Amino acid sequence: MSNDAMAKQMANKDGFIAALDQSGGSTPKALRLYGIEEDAYSGDEEMYGLIHEMRARIIKSPAFSGDKVIGAILFERTMDADIDGTPTAEYLWETCSVVPFLKVDKGLCEPSDGVKLMKAIPGLDALCARAKGKGIYGTKMRSVIDAANAAGIDAIVAQQFEVGRQIKAAGLMPILEPEVTITIDDKAEAEAILREQILKHLDALPEGEQVMLKLSLPSEDNFFKPLIDHPKVMRVVALSGGYSRDEANALLARNEGLIASFSRGLTEGLSAQQSDEEFNAMLGDAIDSIYQASKAG
Repeated sequence: MSNDAMAKQMANKDGFIAALDQSGGSTPKALRLYGIEEDAYSGDEEMYGLIHEMRARIIKSPAFSGDKVIGAILFERTMDADIDGTPTAEYLWETCSVVPFLKVDKGLCEPSDGVKLMKAIPGLDALCARAKGKGIYGTKMRSVIDAANAAGIDAIVAQQFEVGRQIKAAGLMPILEPEVTITIDDKAEAEAILREQILKHLDALPEGEQVMLKLSLPSEDNFFKPLIDHPKVMRVVALSGGYSRDEANALLARNEGLIASFSRGLTEGLSAQQSDEEFNAMLGDAIDSIYQASKAG
């Protein structure tokens, strides 16, 4: 797999990143939305088997290709699984021309100073080495901001960049994801503190080094443009964060240079009960709409 070709695609190509990285805590909800209730499986192995079938169905759909989907974020078990006998990351790049990323965080700490920091990530160096060996290009890790608390947001950004440095040292591209909860009253104020802190840390990065950012759709259009234009940022992507696909697309389209990295916004309306024809048509419509919104800005 060509790292240079992947980097060029991520930096320059029109399109968006599919977030297919629901983990243990969010998998039952993702399966419910897909039409599979919790009484349909017993234990984690069956649950993870069903979510892999859903992800494989998405990835194998004719609509899912590098023409519009330029990257995909995987859960660790998905990376370790195969699609039609081919390791998932290899299948994504070689068959679909989609750049593979890996979710590496282990969940969130209890709230403190209006934020939820990431839990420690034991074995991160070994995981990065294994991911790189499987053809993964980059990683993603999420923490959450629930209030415009300067101390909390400072800690969130510092942690994201600290772990990002470790991931860069392993030869992977980190996507830093300090998510601002979309329902908080002081969302705009939190975004202002967040932008200031990210710019401070970007300016401190060594020359020639880059990261990617995954952020909530901003309250003010083009608020993250200084980050998008920063020479040390390869790409800024937006999460759907609880908005419906139509709402997220409408907000995204108003932000120049921002592209999508949707999870629920991508899979909304897909069902295990659909025929392949129905499934592929609905997924194709979703991909088209997210692609157009990503390109519109």
